[in-house]
Amino acid sequence: MEGRVGSGFDSTTLTAHMRIIDRYIIRNFLSTFFLMVALFCVVAVVFDVAENLERLIDNDAPWGRVFGEYYISFCLALGNMLSAFIVFLTILLFTSRLAQRSEIIAVLAGGISFQRLMLPYLVASTFLVLGSLLFAHFILPISNQRKLDFEVEFVHKEFHIAEQHLYREISPGTVVYMRSVNAGRQVGYRFVLEQWDGDRLEEKWMASKARWLEKEGTWRVSNLRRRWWDEGGEHFDKVAVVDTALDMRISDFGQRNEAMSTLNWDELKAAIQREKARGSGGERLLQLEMHTRTSNAFAIYIMTLIGVSVASRRQRGGTGIHILIGVVIGFVYVFSAKLTSVSATHAGVLPAVAAWTPNVLFGMLGIMLYRRAPK
Repeated sequence: MEGRVGSGFDSTTLTAHMRIIDRYIIRNFLSTFFLMVALFCVVAVVFDVAENLERLIDNDAPWGRVFGEYYISFCLALGNMLSAFIVFLTILLFTSRLAQRSEIIAVLAGGISFQRLMLPYLVASTFLVLGSLLFAHFILPISNQRKLDFEVEFVHKEFHIAEQHLYREISPGTVVYMRSVNAGRQVGYRFVLEQWDGDRLEEKWMASKARWLEKEGTWRVSNLRRRWWDEGGEHFDKVAVVDTALDMRISDFGQRNEAMSTLNWDELKAAIQREKARGSGGERLLQLEMHTRTSNAFAIYIMTLIGVSVASRRQRGGTGIHILIGVVIGFVYVFSAKLTSVSATHAGVLPAVAAWTPNVLFGMLGIMLYRRAPK
């Protein structure tokens, strides 16, 4: 019969039914996603309070700021970080129910293609991807700054810079080296400063330690041995203590890793250029941070593709099997993301490659599962 599609629906009726199904899927997708974000946040807050309660009490943290400032920022950061994984679980939950009730089979049997069925999922995913990009690059840095300020004041007052043998070019031709830095005590040990004129070393300072004086904005160098060269030859000098105004701060040698999360898109780009000019190598972590923010957002698309492809197939064992598959895939994804992140930090892998490799690998998995999904 002309104008008929599939099992008894004409094209107009089919289109009307799909619009209803589209609204149903988008509504359930987004509502379930935000509900699961809230549940994850509640659980995480409970564990964080249990871990930090003693510190909060000892440091007289005001409870209004604890819950109204710190934990709101904490939940925003957690929700954005886990957004792709939560999207995956969300799709598995409500799509698996549809599949177990044979509703997806009925839709496909009615003449709707699997590609068309994916459309409302992609619409909802696009909304979340755009929101994640906006949050990660512009909104969360403001929230993370409040969270970090609170932690510095009431939770983790001391921090340690694990990296050793630190070099910084503080100005053209002026290079500073410290064997190690204790940021909590504001002290750098085995301090060396070299002044170069092209390839010629003009002056060299060596000292047992250099202490950063925050109020004065100067460095106090102890047991200084100064060596310099001029037309008269080589000279030596020794000074017990000297205060000097060098163009650097203790934070130039290291800072809390969370501090990178307080930089928005423009600030990250400026920080990358600044670290490149110093020759410190610190731009790699900043580049990894920038690429990771973007790749985490686009991982929502990949997890949507995998989730729909897996959950749309009716399985013996029902939703429980789908959830088990989801947990395994989510664990492998998080593990691979962490592995590539460590590779970028310690193995010399390019930050862009490290940030996007999990998406590429799981994108190929998603395409394979999509091809095997029920049509």
